[in-house]
Amino acid sequence: MAGGDERENLTYPLFGQAVRELAQTIVDDGFEPDIILSIARGGLFVAGGLGYALDVKNLHVMNVEFYVGVGATLDMPVMLPPVPDVVALNEKKVLVADDVADTGKTLKLVHDFCAGHVADVRCAVIYEKPQSLVKCEYVWKRTDRWINFPWSAQPPVVSRDGQVLDA
Repeated sequence: MAGGDERENLTYPLFGQAVRELAQTIVDDGFEPDIILSIARGGLFVAGGLGYALDVKNLHVMNVEFYVGVGATLDMPVMLPPVPDVVALNEKKVLVADDVADTGKTLKLVHDFCAGHVADVRCAVIYEKPQSLVKCEYVWKRTDRWINFPWSAQPPVVSRDGQVLDA
């Protein structure tokens, strides 16, 4: 594990601070997104917080599967249904939100999906790791450590297999 045994421990209160600071960075840069495109699942929290902080009500969700366990991934990320209609994004300024840019493969997939259809696409994450293929425009903190997010630090209350639904 990169960074040894030390981990980033994001608590809910610190997450609130991180999202506000990330939003301020976006405002200070002069970027005014029309749409926030969340990468589910971890990006849902970030997108919701940014939506309120930036007063953007138009939030979309893209479901992408890549991590299948701790440190275990598919070869490449895969978009899961329902896939957003690119027409809804046409000529809009899109802010892609996720919790972490780790390998950057998921962000690259979503960024490339938007490219050519939108007026501008930029990425915002709480954490960015050095090996990320995508260098995000807006990053709260850069780290090479494993991250314990408050929403995934504990195991699920119930374990369910096969809950991904086809469209």
